[in-house]
Amino acid sequence: MKKLLSMLAISVLIASCGEKKEEKKDGFEMNRAKKEVKAETASEGVPVDLDNDGVGPFKDITFSSDIDAELAAAGEAKYSAICTACHMAEQRMIGPALKGVYERRSPAWVMNMIKNPDGMLKEDPIAKALLKEYNNAIMLNQNLSDDETRAVAEYLRTL
Repeated sequence: MKKLLSMLAISVLIASCGEKKEEKKDGFEMNRAKKEVKAETASEGVPVDLDNDGVGPFKDITFSSDIDAELAAAGEAKYSAICTACHMAEQRMIGPALKGVYERRSPAWVMNMIKNPDGMLKEDPIAKALLKEYNNAIMLNQNLSDDETRAVAEYLRTL
């Protein structure tokens, strides 16, 4: 009897060590393997364009070499209240990272995007490309005044 049980145990052990056949099932499948996430600091699919002023009231905007600290502080308060839900300084979120935005876009383009996102998304090729890159996440019009727009633009210079 012991011999029979030993032989049975050995045969079960050998059978369990064999190649496992994977059965394919129709329907939903979930893979829990971790994927490496690439940190991005700038939009890869959208070209840098410093000559495009965009669509809106602002044209040929130039900043002075010095940052207006009072205006930037007002801009920071407005940015913290309405922009941080979708934007971070150095990391992509729902919208692009804004640090170094003036290395990629003209001041007039940035201010027109802040002030007139609806018109920009309809007519500006860069705004359309950004919309596509960010999964059609539309930038909402916050109905900022020209002064508030200028303050946020000044704050973005400090990032």
